[in-house]
Amino acid sequence: QVQLVESGGGLVQPGGSLRLSCAASGNIRNVNIMGWYRQAPGKQRELVARITKSGSTNYADSAKGRFTISRDNAKNTVYLQMNSLKPEDTAIYYCKADIDDADDEGYSDYWGQGTQVTVSA
Repeated sequence: QVQLVESGGGLVQPGGSLRLSCAASGNIRNVNIMGWYRQAPGKQRELVARITKSGSTNYADSAKGRFTISRDNAKNTVYLQMNSLKPEDTAIYYCKADIDDADDEGYSDYWGQGTQVTVSA
């Protein structure tokens, strides 16, 4: 069964940095687009950044210049380096991946369980 497991969240002061990781595991044939989303209390889940298998990226305006998404295709892992963090970045961060599961037909979207990021003094 395909799973996404995130790590790297935590409490950080404004201006600090965190690096999130998300690893896909299971009987995987291929991983297409991988991305990070976030959901703050009382708000809808929103895209933060995503990356194709070839490395093309796009970012939410709020993430541009501060966050960097990258991936290691050999490890089916995606990373989010977050710098210059602000209190408004506080949210649960979710990993999402478009995966071809060898035990299923075609591609499906899979989500991680989420990791809390809190930016506070």
